[in-house]
Amino acid sequence: MIRIFAALIAATLLSTAASASGDDVEVVVTEAEFSDVASGAENAIINRGYKIDYHGFIGDMLKRTAEDVGAKKQLYKNAEFFTFCSAVLSRKVMEAELGDIAYCPYVVFVYEPAADPGKVSVGFRKLPAGGLRDEINALLSDIIKDASEGF
Repeated sequence: MIRIFAALIAATLLSTAASASGDDVEVVVTEAEFSDVASGAENAIINRGYKIDYHGFIGDMLKRTAEDVGAKKQLYKNAEFFTFCSAVLSRKVMEAELGDIAYCPYVVFVYEPAADPGKVSVGFRKLPAGGLRDEINALLSDIIKDASEGF
């Protein structure tokens, strides 16, 4: 009985992990240079009048700490993210639903897999559909499309 219960828990955890980059994430894949796509994401955010709160270099952190955590596999050739918020849209969304504070700041990520160099992904985690959150999803979708085009 314990083995069946453990197998059910493992299956649940695996299906949750597999869906982590599923329907709740929008991604555009391009063969443009990573630096161009990352710069494109940054510009797409700034050119809309938003201030980037933080530019994270997650790929560098994972490389730097790999030995410390006993990692044997390189995940990304490059990986970065940008966080920002929109005072106007965020206020509208939060006035409609106070709990939507959970979705701010917004995050746009860019990565190039170590196992598949030359394929650069740019994306974001979608807010739950409905109401004013759809405006933010549309904004983020436009940002990643702008970041991936024109190369």
